[in-house]
Amino acid sequence: MKLPDAFISKYRRLLGDEAPAFLAAFDQPATGGFRVNPAKAEPTATIATATGRVEYVPTGYRGPVDGKSLDHVSGAIYSQEPSAMYVGEVVAPQPGERVLDLCAAPGGKTTHLLAKMGGQGLLIANEIFRKRALVLAENLERWGTANTVVTNESPAELERQFPQFFDRILVDAPCSGEGMFRKEPAGMEYWTPDYPAECANRQRKILASALKMLKPGGTLVYSTCTFAPEEDEQTAAWLLATYPGLTMVPIKKYPGMDDGRPEWADGNPALANAVRLFPHHIAGEGHFIAKFQLAATAPVRAADHRIKKNKRHRKGDRQNGLTKEERQLFADFCQWFMPAYQPCQLLTYGDQLYDLPAGLSSVGGLTALRPGLHLGTFKKRRFEPALALALTMRPADTERRIELSREQWRSYVHGDVLPGPTDLPNGWYLLVCQDFAVGFGKLVNGTVKNFYPKGLRF
Repeated sequence: MKLPDAFISKYRRLLGDEAPAFLAAFDQPATGGFRVNPAKAEPTATIATATGRVEYVPTGYRGPVDGKSLDHVSGAIYSQEPSAMYVGEVVAPQPGERVLDLCAAPGGKTTHLLAKMGGQGLLIANEIFRKRALVLAENLERWGTANTVVTNESPAELERQFPQFFDRILVDAPCSGEGMFRKEPAGMEYWTPDYPAECANRQRKILASALKMLKPGGTLVYSTCTFAPEEDEQTAAWLLATYPGLTMVPIKKYPGMDDGRPEWADGNPALANAVRLFPHHIAGEGHFIAKFQLAATAPVRAADHRIKKNKRHRKGDRQNGLTKEERQLFADFCQWFMPAYQPCQLLTYGDQLYDLPAGLSSVGGLTALRPGLHLGTFKKRRFEPALALALTMRPADTERRIELSREQWRSYVHGDVLPGPTDLPNGWYLLVCQDFAVGFGKLVNGTVKNFYPKGLRF
């Protein structure tokens, strides 16, 4: 791999005797892996192709992922590079907590946080760029989650809406991407000697917003996929110097993981509590992770502006309650399909029905791409359930289910109409293949009409 000359010079200077092994690692193949979704059936087919376990992630495996496999499409696995998996382990959210993933796209770390939370609590997954936020929403839908709101906001706007609100915040910051050069070589085209400093400036603004949303006593995890000290130790040192109420929390280090390098910043020995993952020491790409705790009594520095209490309303984003007809249509669907379902707070965005998770009373001031669990769509005199609802369910959650063979599943995701049982009443059914809920079908006189979204068919 042809690395930029200035990059080579920089790390020869910083790493000294380690530099040859570090630079040689870029000529090795990138590593791949996946995590298993503990809320779904075991993906035995993909696990069978694994080349090993990820030692520091109980649900992590090394090996390839088939993006069109049943395991992947049903959300039983998430493809993720092994070094990146350690971030979720370090955040370690607990069931019932309020958690923010501030720079969440494409969603790998978010799904890890959700798995740790076990469906309890509230997670807000935010991405400032709309195109990436849409990818995030799609990935979280496939994983299956009922306690998540996906927002498309700036950190500055979120800080206005959620002052001292979250128990844990992850800032997996946009960075110079040096740690991903061998996986994504195109990143080298954007790299210049000044780029890490530019990224560090942006990262500090994001972190300043994050600190205003963190509860006293809360946990902040800052991570990057770069080797640059400007974005790693020097940014961590800036946090400690700027916010006296913050302390660095030691991170457990497994074989092959390195301490942070205080000498690459201001010499503060606390910086060694961070963890560095170098590709010449561990089977993974480059990552940096630092964990901080805010004192329980520590005041957070006041924002440059007063927190706005009045929520904004954007055209097309106004949330509404249900009409009497809509309530009846949804009640009829629940009675047929899931009579035990108890929604937290039903709301509509246009003709789309969502269940806002507990812990939020409204998302009216935010651009919310997924304000909770997407339940379905109101059509003329009928309710059509959403794929997101199916992917959040276990087959045992409903008696209205139809088993598909693997061949039938392939026809289903292709968009084909399927032959169905003739001894069941007409109506909506959860389609299940090898213990995975895969979507909805409507049985009409022995034929299963296909409602798999057209944009996802293959």
